[in-house]
Amino acid sequence: MSNVRLLCSGIEATVSAIMQSKLLPTSEQPVVAIIGGGVSGAGVAYHLARANGGDAPLIVVFEPRAELGRGLAYDTDDPAHRINVPAAKMSLQPDDQGEFQAWIEARDAVACDPQARRPDGLLFPRRRLFGDYVASLLKPLLEDGSVRHCRAAVTHVERRDGRWSIRDDKGDVMQADIVAIATSHPPPAAPGRLATRLAGHPRFVADTTKPGALEVIRPQDRVLVIGNGLTAADVIASLAERGHHGPVTAISRRGLRSRGHAPVPQPLFGDFLSDAARSAVSLLAGIRAAIHAAEAQGISWHGVIDQVRAQGHDLWQALPVAERCRLVRHLRPYWDVHRFRIAPQVEAVLDEAIAAGRLEILAGSVAEARIEGELVVCSLQPRYRRQSLQQSYDAVVVTTGPAHGGILETQPWLAALAASGYLSLDLTGLGLACTEHSEAIGASRKAEPSLLISGPLARGTFGELMGLPQVTEHAFFVATEIAAKLRLARANTQRG
Repeated sequence: MSNVRLLCSGIEATVSAIMQSKLLPTSEQPVVAIIGGGVSGAGVAYHLARANGGDAPLIVVFEPRAELGRGLAYDTDDPAHRINVPAAKMSLQPDDQGEFQAWIEARDAVACDPQARRPDGLLFPRRRLFGDYVASLLKPLLEDGSVRHCRAAVTHVERRDGRWSIRDDKGDVMQADIVAIATSHPPPAAPGRLATRLAGHPRFVADTTKPGALEVIRPQDRVLVIGNGLTAADVIASLAERGHHGPVTAISRRGLRSRGHAPVPQPLFGDFLSDAARSAVSLLAGIRAAIHAAEAQGISWHGVIDQVRAQGHDLWQALPVAERCRLVRHLRPYWDVHRFRIAPQVEAVLDEAIAAGRLEILAGSVAEARIEGELVVCSLQPRYRRQSLQQSYDAVVVTTGPAHGGILETQPWLAALAASGYLSLDLTGLGLACTEHSEAIGASRKAEPSLLISGPLARGTFGELMGLPQVTEHAFFVATEIAAKLRLARANTQRG
C-alpha cells in the first residue's frame, strides 16, 4: 500500500464528505476516540498526534490493558512466542522499517535472549519486545497529554446530536466527534458442534489467547490441535517450552503447514500490476508462472510472494467482489501459509517434533467428538480417505484463526452500531465493510465519515492487512484521513 497514493486519492472525496455532512461541531478542540489500543489503535493515535502539532485534537484511546501498543499479539509473556518477521522489517514508522531493530540495538534489548539473533544476523526476538517498543513511542505522548489512555472497555456507542456517545465498563460516558474502531481480532470459532460437545471437558481449549490457556495440558497428554497455521505453531512451540512430550496431531482441511523464511533474503520478483488479474484463477496462474521464472534465476518463492504482498492493495482493488470472495474461499489457506511465515526458532521446534514422531500433520476434518470420562474421542475424516479414524485424546486445542465473519456478535456495542445502520459485514467475510477512505459502511451501503475502521477488520476493502508493515501503514493512513477531516472542518469554521 502506498500512503501517498491513498492520501492523494482520498482528498477530494474527504473534502466533499465534510462539506456536505458538517462532520464536526465548532468547538475549539474536537475529540477523537480510538477503540482498541493494540498496534492498529496505538498507531492511529501516535501518527494523529504527530500530524496535528499544536492543533491536535483530544485523542482518547479505550484499551483495558495497562499499556498501549500491545493488543493480543504483543501482550504475551510466553518465551516461545516470537515475532514472525525479522525485526529489521517491523516498525511503527511506514517510512523507516528499521526503527524497531535500531531500538533493540540501542538498548541491547536481546542480551538475555541469545536465541533471538540468528546465524545470518537477522533478529527474531520474543513478541513482547515489539510491544515494549510501541509502548515506548506512545509514552511521551501520554506524558504530555497529546494522547489519553482510558483503561476501560467500551460497552456502548451511539450517535446522538451529531456526535458519538461512548460508554465504558466503568460507567463513564464520553462524547467524541470522530471514532476509529481498532478492536482486536475476534476469537476463533470451533468447527461444527465441537464447542457444545466438548465444553465440559477440562482440557478443551477453545481460545488460546486467554492467559494461561495451555496450563491445563499435562506433559504426557495426547493433544489434538484443530488448525495448522501460525497459532497452531505457537501452541506447539509453547507446549514444548513447557516440557510437553506427548504426541500431537495437527489437523486442518488441507494439511498445510506454515512455511518458514528463506535461508537468505530474497529479492522481490515479478510484476503483477502491468496487466492486473481480474479473476482469482488468473491471479493464481500469474503467481505460479512467476515462481517458475524466479526458480530459473535462483530466486525462491519467497521473493514472489513478497512482491504480491507489496502490490497487494492494487491487486485486490483490480478484482471484482465476486472474485475476491472466490479467492478467500478457495485460495486463502494457500496464501496464508506462504505469506505468514513462522520464526526460525518455532520452525525448528516443529521440525524436531516431526522428526521424532511426536507431531503428525493431518489433512482432514473432525467429523464428530464426544467426552468419555477424561478422554475426548474423535472421529477424524482424512481428506483423501473414505474411512474415518477413531482417535482418543487427552486435550483438544482450537487454533482455527479469528472468526472475522462473526465480528459483530463479539461485542454488544458493535452489534448495536450494526443495528443502528452504521456497521455491516464486508461481503468477503473478512471483517467490517468500509470505503477506500476507511469510513464505515452500514447496511444501507451508506458511508459514515466520522466512523473509521483501522487495522485487520478493514482488509475486506484494503486486502492484505494482517501483518506488518501493512498494519502500520494502514494506521498511518487512517490517522492521515482523520487529520485531513479535522483541518478542513477547522478551515470551514474559520471561513464561516
